[in-house]
Amino acid sequence: MTPPVWSVHTAKDDQLGPQPGDIDLARRAVEQAHLMEGEYAEQQRSCQQQFLDLLSSTPDALERTSLPNHLTGSALVMRPSTGEFLVLWHNKLQRWLQPGGHADGDGNLAHVAWREATEETGIGGLAVLAPAIHLDVHDFRPREGAHHVHFDVRFLVIAPPDAEPRTNHESSGFRWTTVEELPDLGADPGLLALAEWGRHLLAELGHADQFTEWLS
Repeated sequence: MTPPVWSVHTAKDDQLGPQPGDIDLARRAVEQAHLMEGEYAEQQRSCQQQFLDLLSSTPDALERTSLPNHLTGSALVMRPSTGEFLVLWHNKLQRWLQPGGHADGDGNLAHVAWREATEETGIGGLAVLAPAIHLDVHDFRPREGAHHVHFDVRFLVIAPPDAEPRTNHESSGFRWTTVEELPDLGADPGLLALAEWGRHLLAELGHADQFTEWLS
């Protein structure tokens, strides 16, 4: 697979902003995703086709009111200095998960991932990398409301070395963790695969000085 040309976006970047209703931008994010290789490649390509089918058949897929299927965006928040990534204890689902949430009409899914990571962790100065690195389709069964399906576009997000997360109304705990620790935390297969691929890509991306430059 040809290595991607990474695009790094921070709050100071004009390109990191909402694009209401831009389903074509969302489609490009899915088409250009830098998907996993090896044993996961076939699963990820199949998942990518499911996304493209949804975007072709469901004009309002960016809205959470689109049932039973709609788009979400999430972030694998990593600290390059340690190679660890952040998980939050999700109050509604009572599970450890990466930050993420509904697109809510925003076609810029990189912005969705950055927005959700910033809001859910309280960490300032996050940088989101494009293209997306993982796609996941999973059931969501809230305590209240209808069962539905999240089509989740996932991005690698770099945190400053001194990042200190804060809990909010959606989560009651957080921890920096590793791929090896995830099974004991009850991580689902999608999060396990995302973390493995994120660690691999982080190692390919470069040294800590490069990340510091991105975050400055």
